[in-house]
Amino acid sequence: MSQRFTTEILPAADRIDAWRWNAQQICGDCRIKLPKSSFHGSIEVRTLGALKLTRFSSSPVAFWKWPGDMLKEENRACVVITQLAGRREYMQNGRSVLLNAGDSTVIDSARPWCSTCTTDCTRLYFRVPRWMMENCIRSREIPIAERISGNGLGATLCRLSLSLYEEAERMSEQESVAALDAFFGILAACVTGRVAAELPGQTYAVEPEISLRKRIRQFIETHLSEATIRPTEVASALGISVRHLHRSFSESGNSVGEYIRSRRLEECRKDLANPRLRGKTITEIAFFWGFSDSAHFSRAFAREFGTSPREFRAESAARTDFHLKYGRLRHALPRGVSDLNCIKPN
Repeated sequence: MSQRFTTEILPAADRIDAWRWNAQQICGDCRIKLPKSSFHGSIEVRTLGALKLTRFSSSPVAFWKWPGDMLKEENRACVVITQLAGRREYMQNGRSVLLNAGDSTVIDSARPWCSTCTTDCTRLYFRVPRWMMENCIRSREIPIAERISGNGLGATLCRLSLSLYEEAERMSEQESVAALDAFFGILAACVTGRVAAELPGQTYAVEPEISLRKRIRQFIETHLSEATIRPTEVASALGISVRHLHRSFSESGNSVGEYIRSRRLEECRKDLANPRLRGKTITEIAFFWGFSDSAHFSRAFAREFGTSPREFRAESAARTDFHLKYGRLRHALPRGVSDLNCIKPN
């Protein structure tokens, strides 16, 4: 679902403060300089897969951002900026790039940067995790604040960026993954030639599969309780194709779907054995971990562990009660007796 803000619905006196507040919700802590004269603008955020595209349209506005020194590596991102209308200047790492309509550039969110313009302009920001960008262009060296011309392949990149933004809410998961594959393929072609020219002999290395599998598992663990998690969602969030996802994960001996099901069953098993959760029904526990059908869950649990959820829970409860009783009794044992081997749970 998109999020939209526009100054059109506000009195002229309130527009600047409202714009500054809404822009900071997107860009974080930053300094924004707006004209004292009449101002107008709009901000709209749309989501494609797990990525956000933001369309800014406004009167002349200047922007400065200084990222915190403690920015975590997993929060680092690149911003692919496509100029849709007007002319705007972007500066980072001592470089300055002037974009006309149709041009694009890449900014590193982890380093200070700024932008300014003297006319009305519209630009599209596509925020991409740093690791994803490195994977897509097959290099850790990313060309920052350099102009991708709006001619030739750059024109295709511009039109594709705009299309992703316009169609984001109408595309299915599978269509989103395919569209993102196409976008990153074009983006890589636009920037890798420049990287190769500046760094002769540079060897581009695809992210090691072992590292990718680790990130796949981390994402699944984070979203394990969500019933809607599917391979298409995992692939979209990690910026890879579904085919690449399955190919990488097959090295572990399981499919992605099998791994998700196995992990959910294991978490259910832990909760069924947890005495603190005896107040929860078996169905409640199963549904919490993403199962949507209690009969299907029972069959899957029995295949995985060789016993039904009800039987497993009863046996776990009996063992727990016995050990609690045993723990109390051993303090009352006669001197010289160290164990109660003869005592077994009923």
